[in-house]
Amino acid sequence: MEYNLKEIIKDNIVKFQKYQDGIFYYVVGYNHEKYIFPVPLSDVEATEKPTLFAREKAIMFMRYIRKAIEDNTFIKYYEQY
Repeated sequence: MEYNLKEIIKDNIVKFQKYQDGIFYYVVGYNHEKYIFPVPLSDVEATEKPTLFAREKAIMFMRYIRKAIEDNTFIKYYEQY
């Protein structure tokens, strides 16, 4: 599937979903669907101010969304509850 990164991040937010094995997972809405993508803790710790919020502007996560699309880890999310 083709994704348009600009459309994903424009005026959009990401929401924290879960943490597992050193990876934070965030959900973002795109084309009336929800997608989940990983944010490795090691990447966050390497930044100058290692802080993650439960809700954040999608543009702040652009590099992680881009990488997830490239790595095929940008996956359609289905609510489990």
